[in-house]
Amino acid sequence: MSRRSEERRAERADQLAEERARAALAAGQGPYDPSWAAGPLLTEQRTGGAGSRKSPPRAREPYIPPRGWYGVGGGRVGYLDPPTMWRATTVQACGMWPFAAGSGSPMTGVPLGQHLYTGATVCGDPLNWFTRARYISNPSLFMLGMPGLGKSTLVNRMLIGLASTGVVPLVLGDLKPDYADTVRALGGQVISIGRGRGGINVLDPGAMGAAASRIGGESGEVLKAETHGRVLNMVAALITIVRGRPMDDHEQSVLSAVLHHLRERTPAGRAPLLPDLLRVLVEGPDRVRAVTLDRGSDTRYRDAVDPLHRSLLGILDGPLGDTFASPTSTRIDPNSPAVCIDISGIGEADTQLTAAAMLAAWSDGLGTVAASHALADAGLAPRRWFFTVLDELWRPLRAASGIVDRIDALTRLNRSLGLGDAKITHTLKDAEALGTDSDRAKARGFVERAGMVVCAGLPKTEMEELGKVVGLSRREIDLVSSWSSPPGWGVSGEHEEPPGRGRFLIKVGGRPGIPIKVAITDAERRLHNTNLRWTPNEQVAGQTVEQAVAQVTAQVRQAAEAGALPLLGDDPAGPSHPDGPSRPGGPGRWTA
Repeated sequence: MSRRSEERRAERADQLAEERARAALAAGQGPYDPSWAAGPLLTEQRTGGAGSRKSPPRAREPYIPPRGWYGVGGGRVGYLDPPTMWRATTVQACGMWPFAAGSGSPMTGVPLGQHLYTGATVCGDPLNWFTRARYISNPSLFMLGMPGLGKSTLVNRMLIGLASTGVVPLVLGDLKPDYADTVRALGGQVISIGRGRGGINVLDPGAMGAAASRIGGESGEVLKAETHGRVLNMVAALITIVRGRPMDDHEQSVLSAVLHHLRERTPAGRAPLLPDLLRVLVEGPDRVRAVTLDRGSDTRYRDAVDPLHRSLLGILDGPLGDTFASPTSTRIDPNSPAVCIDISGIGEADTQLTAAAMLAAWSDGLGTVAASHALADAGLAPRRWFFTVLDELWRPLRAASGIVDRIDALTRLNRSLGLGDAKITHTLKDAEALGTDSDRAKARGFVERAGMVVCAGLPKTEMEELGKVVGLSRREIDLVSSWSSPPGWGVSGEHEEPPGRGRFLIKVGGRPGIPIKVAITDAERRLHNTNLRWTPNEQVAGQTVEQAVAQVTAQVRQAAEAGALPLLGDDPAGPSHPDGPSRPGGPGRWTA
């Protein structure tokens, strides 16, 4: 029997019961008995065995129908069976008028959350909105928001959803780390970089060199030339970090000649190291001397290469040597479903090593992307798409100017690279802290060129500045700025969250923003907890309390033994006190 039939049957029973009750009351037969709804109007009489007399009738409680009485003041409650909700295209639902309603929520991409007002499911990510839906012209995302409101959590959901469709997530420099556990859960590769953790050989051609050897022919030679340029730029970036200024043009020519010489002289299967580069400078082969214009003079040659020699010594003997002077500890696996380069072991104050590790990670990761596309173009591997994540953007931007140029090039060329990206930072003011006007202009361009701009809670002044770039309405500014407010003072819960946590506004061009609410699952909560070090550890807390009690106990015992305070259980007038006689039974024991 359907739910509707059951409701109708119950309603008819209620009506019949009410009619009989009213008839009984009108006939003066006393209170209504629920049995009247199914039988004669009788009051209950108790009967015993043989010879027993009948007990007097017992009045029953008045019966109230489940939905109340009919009529004015009867409290009758009708029911409304909620209709089943279906989502369909206009082609499928065109004949169901007037019960079909359109929705403004996009349904292409990774499920992100629910629309804040309509409750409709909202899906989206930079790759699917660029390739399938064609909503955006650039597969990139820029996210801004105050700390602790869930920015990394939303990008982490995109990462998981894209990985399930075959896209390869690349976290090239996880600073916290926020994504290492997720990459492990996806069966991906986590590579740790830092002192005592692992290193990257910046002279190692990596996946690009292996792909060039596999492809061969003219295409392979083109890829080898690209590999040479990538290695040259990486070494030049390290020297720029050590010096604090770019290399001179003639020094880059010398460095390029040295790298060519090393590539020709190094045996197959072995990658040269930075000490090998220094050795070539000291030896001064003819190919290297030719670009220095030494004209046969050893003094002119030394004058030309000594600044470069000193900078390379500064890399090897300085803060970068342990990380970049040895062979690569773990190479990126081109077939891995996800890759995370974890640099969280580098201290926040070590800006030089952070900048160098970020640049090396991006060089190695993007080299792997280029190698994958080269193999696909040659028909030797399937085509793969990639999704890069750059969280805490403010930190690498301040580390070195070379990273600004690298990210700027990425945001302009990611369409041709088959690469989507997500950049996360706190406010637009992070770009204002950069050293030069050109770097600040490049950083502001990240927002302007982003296909998707996602805002978490931000102050109103920040939203007004952002509105000049992406076109926010007054209502959108007020909505997002309200999410940056902390919980009220009257909140007494132990785990209360800020009102803006999990709420985001998605902006695409001049379209109205889409406000969403993200509710994470238990699996996501276990994999992604940016407040892990603030999570109470019950075992550690218990040990701490025990240690504190033991320490206080020892201190009190020592003071008691020294006579600084009475022992628990002793008579204050005992022998240890001159105020009275000793208590029978001897001195008491100290008890905790």
